[in-house]
Amino acid sequence: MKQGNKTVLSLLITVVILAAMFSGFGIGFFASDTPQVVLPTGVPPQDAEPDQGNAQEAGGGLRVEVTPATVQSVIATLKRPESYYREIVLETFWEGGRSETSTAQVWVEGEYTRIDTILPEGTIEHTMIGDGYRYRWYNNDRKYFKTGASANDADLIQRIPTYETILNIDPATITATGYEEKGGLPCIYVEVNQEELGYRERYWVSVEWGLLAASETVKGTETVLRTSAYSVEIPVREGAAFLLPDGTSLYEG
Repeated sequence: MKQGNKTVLSLLITVVILAAMFSGFGIGFFASDTPQVVLPTGVPPQDAEPDQGNAQEAGGGLRVEVTPATVQSVIATLKRPESYYREIVLETFWEGGRSETSTAQVWVEGEYTRIDTILPEGTIEHTMIGDGYRYRWYNNDRKYFKTGASANDADLIQRIPTYETILNIDPATITATGYEEKGGLPCIYVEVNQEELGYRERYWVSVEWGLLAASETVKGTETVLRTSAYSVEIPVREGAAFLLPDGTSLYEG
């Protein structure tokens, strides 16, 4: 065999060996060279044949199956919209069958957030966050309170769990995962066992919007807290959403 042909053959063998290494070791070992993760836009029917391993999508993306070992990496690929409006329903359940329901309208524009919450007794709580401050007033009051704001205030005031906390928890506490449909939306489902508190947290995160679509807090067999937000308007409509009650504009797009 001529020397040139031997060189070509050696190169081909090297390529084959490298390809086998990539397919055998998976996406975790060579993370910097992996293709883009592609999330499903729909939930497969119950009688469909399950995927065997990771399925390659059109365009070079890699469909990653959600397991307790991979769910944190999958959720890390999600990103919330920069501008959106949605409504959130929060249900709280008490012993003896009692329950309370509150609703919130939420406008987000970059780092600015406005939350109008109708509390169970009918009071409307208005909160705006931006420029490192939190502004709050009630009903049709013309005066407002101004205080410093923390990084998590926007989520805490909406009274919803922040699903990004999943990224920082011990994977051993994740008890169930998968792709599920919730409220008509394809979602990533995660269940976390908070053993020290006796609770289980369930999250459904929209793969389309990167927003929490629903959540449940369960103690034993009883649901104690449930949130849902199945519709999102992107982007926020132009208007007076970020006006303080004295007419001051907190944000001018």
